[in-house]
Amino acid sequence: ILHALGNPALLERPAIAIVGSRNASRQGAIDAHEFALALSRLGYTIASGLAVGIDAAAHRGGLAGPSSTVAVVGTGLDRVYPAAHRELARMIASQGVLVSEFALGTPPLAANFPRRNRIISGLTRGVLVVEAAVASGSLTTARLALEQGRDVFAIPGSIHSPLSKGCHWLIKQGAKLVESADDLHAEIQGAA
Repeated sequence: ILHALGNPALLERPAIAIVGSRNASRQGAIDAHEFALALSRLGYTIASGLAVGIDAAAHRGGLAGPSSTVAVVGTGLDRVYPAAHRELARMIASQGVLVSEFALGTPPLAANFPRRNRIISGLTRGVLVVEAAVASGSLTTARLALEQGRDVFAIPGSIHSPLSKGCHWLIKQGAKLVESADDLHAEIQGAA
């Protein structure tokens, strides 16, 4: 059972997940926001997990565009984690939709966050990894996306940045390298 708070009609629209590091670089956060905004303008709802870093930047970019955002959380919908995202969660409930498979009252248990990643990828046509270390939960989301028949996209970065290593590994494994939202949109349209 999925619980929703906000506009559940967004769950039926074409969506792209944008995920990445909680310890995002300044450029990574800018990229996540700008890709989300551009994809929202192209008609994609942005899905992510309400975490700090790339997730939050992606949600804000989706909210700034016309197609909004979906936040899949690892708590009950009456809990916001991290607490610093209370205002962001309120904005998503007002202009987008919060989704959880967990009952009201469920606290932020560590095991629930990787578990919710299958829902993030499952709601979408593809997953874009913006920044990720090699041992990142974002790579788990990418793996789940492949298992669900979704496309996986990655933004390349500096060969010297630990936050680019996961994206580079994904590209070596066959993820589609994207440099713009138009690249991603063209790949999705070509596969349709």
